[in-house]
Order: sequence, then C-alpha cells, then structure tokens
Amino acid sequence: MSLASRATRPAPAAGRVSFDGLSPPEVVGRARLLQEITAFLGPGTAGGRALLLSGEPGVGKTVLLRETAEVMASAGALVLPAAGVQFETELAYAGLHQLLFPLNDRFARLGDTHRKALRSALGFGGDPAPDRLLVSNAVLFLLRRAATERPVLIVVDDLPWLDRASSAVLAFVARRLAGTRIGFLAASRSGAETFFERAGLTEYEVPPLDHGAAVELVGARFPGLAARARRHVLAQAQGNPLALLELPAVLSGPQRGAPTDLAAVPPLPQRLQSLHVSRVRGLPAEARRLLLLLALDGTGELDVLRIRPEDRERLRALESAASDRLIAVDDTNHRVTFPHPLIRAAVVEVSTLTERCQAHRALAEIRAEEPELRAWHLGEATLSPDERVAALLEKSGHRIARRGDAAGAVAALTRAAELSPRPADRGRRLTEAAYLGADSTGELRAAAELLDSARRADPNVTGSPLAAATAALLLLNSGDGDVDTAHRLLVGAIETGTHGHDAEDGALVEAMHTLLLVCWSGGRVALWEPFHAALHRLKPAPPPLLSACARTFADPARTGVAGLKELDSVLAGIRDEEDPGQVVRVGTACVYPDRLAEVREVSWRVVRQGRRGGPARRHIDALMHLCLDDFLTGQWEEAERLAAEGLRVCEEHRYRFFSWYFQYHQALLAGVHGRFEESRALADRITQWAVPRGALGAVALANHARVLTGLGDGDYEGAYHHAAAISPAGRLASHAPHALWACMDLVEAAVHTQRTAEAQAHVRALRESGVAAFSPRLALLVAGSAALVSPDDRAPRRFEQALAVPGAERRPFDLARIRLAYGERLRRMRSVTEARAQLDAAAEAFERLDAQPWAARAAGELRATRRSLTRTTHDAVTLTAQELKIAQLAASGLTNKQIAERLYLSPRTVGSHLYQLFPKLGIASRAALRDALAALPRHPTPEGA
Repeated sequence: MSLASRATRPAPAAGRVSFDGLSPPEVVGRARLLQEITAFLGPGTAGGRALLLSGEPGVGKTVLLRETAEVMASAGALVLPAAGVQFETELAYAGLHQLLFPLNDRFARLGDTHRKALRSALGFGGDPAPDRLLVSNAVLFLLRRAATERPVLIVVDDLPWLDRASSAVLAFVARRLAGTRIGFLAASRSGAETFFERAGLTEYEVPPLDHGAAVELVGARFPGLAARARRHVLAQAQGNPLALLELPAVLSGPQRGAPTDLAAVPPLPQRLQSLHVSRVRGLPAEARRLLLLLALDGTGELDVLRIRPEDRERLRALESAASDRLIAVDDTNHRVTFPHPLIRAAVVEVSTLTERCQAHRALAEIRAEEPELRAWHLGEATLSPDERVAALLEKSGHRIARRGDAAGAVAALTRAAELSPRPADRGRRLTEAAYLGADSTGELRAAAELLDSARRADPNVTGSPLAAATAALLLLNSGDGDVDTAHRLLVGAIETGTHGHDAEDGALVEAMHTLLLVCWSGGRVALWEPFHAALHRLKPAPPPLLSACARTFADPARTGVAGLKELDSVLAGIRDEEDPGQVVRVGTACVYPDRLAEVREVSWRVVRQGRRGGPARRHIDALMHLCLDDFLTGQWEEAERLAAEGLRVCEEHRYRFFSWYFQYHQALLAGVHGRFEESRALADRITQWAVPRGALGAVALANHARVLTGLGDGDYEGAYHHAAAISPAGRLASHAPHALWACMDLVEAAVHTQRTAEAQAHVRALRESGVAAFSPRLALLVAGSAALVSPDDRAPRRFEQALAVPGAERRPFDLARIRLAYGERLRRMRSVTEARAQLDAAAEAFERLDAQPWAARAAGELRATRRSLTRTTHDAVTLTAQELKIAQLAASGLTNKQIAERLYLSPRTVGSHLYQLFPKLGIASRAALRDALAALPRHPTPEGA
C-alpha cells in the first residue's frame, strides 16, 4: 500500500502510520519507504502535498530527507533545504533565511509590499517588524512563482529547533499546496515540542530497522565483526541506524574480535557523543574554525565562510571535514549541512571560549545588515560589560517582543543586562525581562529570580512601575494571592515613580494594564479610584487601548457607550496584530460590549500558539475570551473543553490566580445543564478561595452562576438574593460590570417572587443608563426585562420588540428564555395558539443547547397549553385552603422543606399536595405556579371554606 493511499485512511490511535517489512536494496532497510515517500509527494512534487516524518534520534530521518531530495532533484525539482538550529530557536526567521537563500535573486520580481515584508523579516535594513501573515503570503507567492519554472521541494530537518516565526510561516505554506507544484517534507524527533502547527498534515513515524535490515547494514559496513560483537551491537542499537553505524567504529580490535568482555561499553548516548567530539578534535585547526562558524551561524550558508577560489587552505580544510562525513556540502545551492545535531554540538563543545568569541564577532560582521542576528552574535562575543552591545540587544529584545516571541525577548534582555556597565541599566533590563516572564511566558519561578537579580543590581528598581507589576503578578499567583497587597504595590509605584505620567512610557502603561486587572478582580469601587486618577494624569492622553479598556471594562454602565469609538479604533487592525499581549488586551476591551466575535480568529491563533509552547499567560487569556463567547453563543460543548484546558494550563504554569475564571464557566455550564449541586459546589469553591484574598470580582461571578442555577432549579428567592448581591434592584452598582450580565436574571427572579416594584425599578435603571446602546446582547436583555414587567395589554408588543432586536439569534439561550417567558404570559392570557408557537421555539432551542431545566419547563408549559385547549373558559378551578397556601408559598420560591416548616407539615405531605394541584391548574412544574395562580379568579373560593 502506498503512502498516498494510506493518507486517505484513518490513522492509528497515536495519530501516525508506521511502516514494516521494508526491503533493503540501495538504502539498507529504507528503499521501500523512500519509494513511498517520493510516490506520495508526486513526480517532481507535482502533487502539491506535505509530509512530516518523525522518529527517534538517529533513526535515519535525515537520510530519508537527503535521498528524497536527490530523487526529486534528479527529476527536475528545485530543492530548498533548511534545518532547525538549536542555537537559533530564539532568532526570528532564521530558518526562513536558510530556506529562501537560493531564491534571493527572485525577491526583486515581487511587488513592493511582499518584497519589503520579506526583506524586513530576514533582517535586511531597518524597517519595522512585518506582519507575519504578510510574510507568509509573500513566501507563498515567491514559491508559487518559482514553481512556474520548475517543481519545488521544501525540505526541513530538525523541525523542533526551527524558530517560532519560520515555523508559523512554513505551517501556513504547508496547508496551501493544493494545486501547486510545491512539495513539503520535514522531519522531527518523536514527541518533540515544536512551534510548527502540524495538526491536519500527514505524518508518519519512521520505525527502527527490523532485525534483518539491521544485520544486513552492520554486515555490509563491518564485515569482520565477530558474531558476539555483532549481537552486542544489535542489542545496543535496537535498530537505530546511526548507532548501528557508529558503535562498531569505536570498538577496539580485541572487542571486534569478541574475546574481550563487551559489558564495559558505555550506554549509547554517551558513546555517540564522545565519538563526535573525538572526530571533530581530529580535524585540522582551520577546519575546526570553519565548522565552528557554520555551527554558530546555523544557516548552512557557505557565504559565512567567505572562501575565495584562491583560498586553498580553507578549501582543503572544508574538504577534510566533508570527507570525514562531519559535514555535507551542496555545491549547487552553496550550502553546508551537519549530518546530525550531535556533530554540531560536538563542534561547539571542543572549541575554546576565545575561539567562540572570535567566531561570533566574525558572524556579527557578516550579519551587519540583519540587526537581530548581529546583536545576538555581538552579545555572545562580548565577555565584559559593554553598553553599546547591551543597547543593541535591548532594542532587539523589544522588536522580538512586539512579534510575540516573549521567550526570545527575555533571552535578549537578560543578555543585555549581563553586559550593562551601569547597575541602573542592568536592573532596568532585568526587570523588563522579569515582567515578560511573569506576564507572558509562564516561567514564574524564573521571573521571580530575575526580579531578585534586578533588585540586587539596583535596589531602586523595587519602586518602579514595571517591578511593581511583576511583583503583583507573582504575588497574585502565589499561595496568598492577596489582591489588596498587589493593588498597594502598583498604586504606590505609579503614584511615586519618576515617569512623569508620560503616556509614552511603556513600563508605566504596562503597570496600568496590570492595575486594571487587579481592580477588576478586587471588585470594589475604592480600588478603582487611584486607577482613574492615574489614567487622567497621563500626558498628553492615555494610549487608545488602555483608554478603551478603562471605559468598557471598569464601569461600562456609565462609561461604556463613550468608549465604543475607541474600541472601534483598536479593533480596526486586530486581524493583523502579531503580539499576543495586544490581542488579549483588545479582547478584554470587547468582553462587556459583546464584541468578542471580532477577536475570535486571533484569539484562536493565540491559543494554538500557546499549545505549541507559546506564552502561557496569553494562552490563558485567550481561552477566557473564547469560553465566554462560546457560552453566550450557545457553543457549550466547546466551552466545556476550553474551560478544562484553561484549568490545566493554569495548573501546569502555576497561574493559579486565574483558575477561578474557568471554574466559573464550569459552574455556569453545570447550572444550565441541570447539574445544580455541581454548580453550587463550584460557586462555593470560588467564593471560599476569593474572599480571603479580596478577589470580590470573582465572588460576583460566582453569584452569577448561582443566579442561573437558582432560576433553573425554581429557587427564585435564592436567585433574587444572589442577583441583588451583584447589584441591588433599582440601580446598577458602580464598577460592577457583572451586573450587566445578570440584569434580566434579577428582573425575572423579582417577578417570580412578586417583587413587582423592585423589578420595575431595575428596568427603569437599565433604561436610564442607556446600556442598551452598549451592546447587542444588552439591548436584548433590556428589552426582555421590560417585557417581563409590562402589564398584559402591553406585554405582547414589548416581547415582540425584544425578539426583533438585531442579532438576537446569536444569543440562543437568552433568546429562548425570552420566548419561554412570552409563551408563559400568552398562555396565562388564554392566547393558547400564540403561546404554543413561542413555547415550541423555546423548547427546541433549549433541547439543542441541552439546557435541561429550561427544556423541562418549556415542555411543561406546552403540556399545559394542550390542557387549556380542552378546558372551556367557564371552567372553575377550585383549590382547598391548604392547597392554595402551599401553592402560594411554592410560587414564592420556597422549597418543600421550607413550606413544611412554616405550615407544620411533613415535606412529603407538601409534595403530595403539589402533585395533586398541578393538574387542577393545568401545569406541569412549580416554575409555572406563579402564572397559574395569577390566572385564577381574584378571590378564589377554596374548597371546604
């Protein structure tokens, strides 16, 4: 069976397909696999397909790549090779630089936009960091242009060591090969973490050689090896081709003849490592120097060696390394590759510190037009403090951070700090690195160590805004997680710093964003006062994103509408935003205005980046926004999965402060699905965690979950009190944005508990605040709330107005609840046919959502409408005095146990009475009691009175 045919079949549980029983002609044990790979890619790569090979180190992936490339090249394809370099994983677009080197003469044929994007990405000139999507499209366009001349095969080795930016571009390209003459072949170690998004691409696990092939390989290369020695090598190598070829080479003569005890042979990894080191040490000094340049550069470009045809000594040195198979030289593409990563590591290991410094200085000169590479090499070449180099590294770190590579930025800033002559500069740069570690990467322990180093370097950094922001984040995620202490740290640093309230001061703005989070989590008006004071002092004006967040997130009931214009501005370029930090902050500004759909695509990009090892904190933030949007839009199954993922990421990276938000979503989902005890237990867990830490914002959201659970469970009294705890009836509490989410819940609970005045007062407060203009969802909730409190003669018009709110269908749960209330009102008004239409629609929506409590309530109402159709309008409903009293108490929201205590009955007796009176009233559940009682004659005469 061919690879192409296998690709159409489901993969095994591990997600990969293995190959067995391969015949061993030219490439021992791999001939059949090589044929299947080339057949899968298609003749001359005309198939436009991508294939990922994985396997253990030394299994022969590189050989398969090389052989496939040779086959394709002989068929006329242009082969573009690249390899991940361990020393360059933090250098953006280093891999792309390797790949596109043979095509650099074609850059001029591109349009201005694409050409500038590629030149900027590859570090030529000083243009700003380009948008990654633009770079991806430019690369794809360049490759397609090249493929019109001849087929193209991209070959990438050591995928896990490819830098983040190049990985993203190549993943983009690999998914867009259909219909082109471009092929993509890459290899990585099994189980290795990589920035490359491999989901959806065909992947095959390269197995070790079977026993027969292993015996053949050892026999062909080492025919004089004694049987005992051969058995030992086969047992040690376990089918690994690299070990099979190299282990016999280090055996002594007596060992090969087998009289010597072979048990003393060291384990495989150490033996292979020592073998490479000894091979490199055996080279002439000039060869080692050239190999060191290649190893530290990592691009594989021969140009870095600057060898001229007359440089016979250098040419001989290069030839000696190639003849010893330490490197492979491709004269066509002028590139050099190391057959195995261990060889590159060995080259670096055998070099002296002086030799490495000299090599880095040479490479810095060679990369003079590539600022980030130049800064990195200068930093590695410099052994004593040097402010010029430190400043270059700091500037490079800032560019890297803007591209969203927080880990790379931390590395650059840390090295910049090490080279800083002045303690103040060293402390400042370490503080910035610590902040990035705490706020983005998820390396909280490393961030704490960096902050401690910063304080030792310069004690004055302790009072800086960025140090305070770092300390606050570390404190929040510690065991204490004290919101008030974090707030005091931030406010103190912001109010007393030397920043002069300059809105261009990046550290100050970062601290303000952190303070925004702390104030929101604290959930108290007093916490917000110093934030707003500091915001108003920013000169000349607050940055648009910070201002938008402050207006839409802090107290949206009063400032949200005024912030919509700023929100539109920051949303305008969100699709092209590369910085995950900016993405999630724009998402924060979108939470209460109900605009999360507009950042959904980029939020998913951040999540996928986080899953590949990207910034953990940003991963968490993006999951928060996706969870909320999923809940509001009825994608509850996905919300469940993402909430579980969020909790796992919080735990893995010790961002425990944010765990409660995902527990809140789990509580919401448990409540609407009818798992009431689970929902209440989660809400209690949040509260028990939050209260001692002063995180009253978390308590408010726990109350929101309790409100929905109470409404679903028919506990309207409890629902009302929990909703009023978020914001009292009749007003929207200051800086309590969660009150907007629970506004209709409070009105519904008030109506069901006969608090008519409170319900009407809350609707007035909603209308007077103008929040309906803030978001489509709030327009729906305000309209629904107004309908709930309307008298019967106005109710149908008000309900119809609510159902006609633009975009209402995007909020299926809210819309279905309004339909249910409308149907209940119509049935009470004896408009049975109209009631059934609304109740049918509500029941269908609740069933689709699996909102079981509401689905049961809608079904009960529908059954009651069928009974209403058979009852004449003159039918009299009579209840005993006991039944009437029990019905009234149950309608008020009391449980059977509470009713029994008031009337000195047993809960079972109360339940029996309710069971008997439901059919009399034509209802199926206690949720319909209030309306049924209201429909009775004004002064019903109880039976037996």
